[in-house]
Amino acid sequence: MRTILKWLLRILLAFVLAAVAVGIWKREEITRLLAVNSLFAEEKIVTNFSHMNGAFLTTPVARGETPVTPLPDGPDATLPEDIGTWIDDRTVTSLLVLKNGEVVHESYHQGTGTDDRRISWSMAKSFLSVLLGIVMEEGHIDSLDDPVAKYAPLLKDSAYDGATIRNVLQMTSGVKFDEDYLDYNSDINRMGRVLALGGTMDGFAAGLKERDAEPGERWHYVSIDTHVLGMIIRGATGRDIPSLLSEKVIAPLGLEQPPYYITDGEGVAFVLGGLNMTTRDYARFGLMVEQGGTLDGRRIVSEDWLTESTTPSAPTEPGAIGYGYQWWIPKGAEPGISLARGIYGQYIYIDRARDVVIVTTAADRQFREDGVHDANIAMFRAIAKGL
Repeated sequence: MRTILKWLLRILLAFVLAAVAVGIWKREEITRLLAVNSLFAEEKIVTNFSHMNGAFLTTPVARGETPVTPLPDGPDATLPEDIGTWIDDRTVTSLLVLKNGEVVHESYHQGTGTDDRRISWSMAKSFLSVLLGIVMEEGHIDSLDDPVAKYAPLLKDSAYDGATIRNVLQMTSGVKFDEDYLDYNSDINRMGRVLALGGTMDGFAAGLKERDAEPGERWHYVSIDTHVLGMIIRGATGRDIPSLLSEKVIAPLGLEQPPYYITDGEGVAFVLGGLNMTTRDYARFGLMVEQGGTLDGRRIVSEDWLTESTTPSAPTEPGAIGYGYQWWIPKGAEPGISLARGIYGQYIYIDRARDVVIVTTAADRQFREDGVHDANIAMFRAIAKGL
């Protein structure tokens, strides 16, 4: 009996030691998973959005040697009377307004500051659109009507087989993908857990096998399409996105701080929403776009590409919001108005006719409620018209 007891104790001890070993081995993955599961919690969301490197694997995007592009102060803007209520209701963390290239308003809220590198979420898609335009201009890609598998062969036999680059640019790939951020089992949240646990985003995209429409048939916003754009750029150039974006876009912008990307377990940048930058640096990117592809005398991308990208060309519903090449065009927008947009209230609003750029970051947990986006656009319009 004593012998049996000894063996049982030894087996139990072995199990305990094995569990401890696994816990140590997987500690980082478990920590990241726990962080992801509480990423949007009310008491943590503001801090999390300024410290995404605490929840995910990341890689730096070198700022290069270009001197910091100045954002000179201009006369203080007179903002709409209800701006304070809007800032509180939308949990705005920063608001920066440029008029004629000058800062006419800059404020930080919820305990954030100028040095916070805030998560872009889907504003990052518009950065990738600019990079794709540069890659096209340099001849690495023959045509937007090339099939995606020509440059990303891993996608053969996936739901993307047969889709074109233009299809994924316009979010008309037809791939079946559930982007419900509030559903734990949705595709977008499964993708988040792939990131947290160090999985592969390329493998995740290649593993999507179902379509709910034929490519080009209808517009359906699915973020994984932007990852496919990243696969295409990497395949066409033989370069990783962080170094390529650094050389072609980030360095010429003359940013104040080096950005960083969230990455998957293979070090591949989370290009559909993982870019982190300061509010002032988002404004420099917006100003470059507003000025037709140049900043401080440096040509970064062609004006023709930006015009094409910010023209509503995707088959969205008549009278609804417009969509171009990873850029949004508000309902009823005047010519020259476009925006980069991310979940939870991230915006770069560009009004070329008025020479205005507005950047907001936020932690708005009600961002999906009816009327919130329209109210945000109405506020941006009011700010621009009042300058």
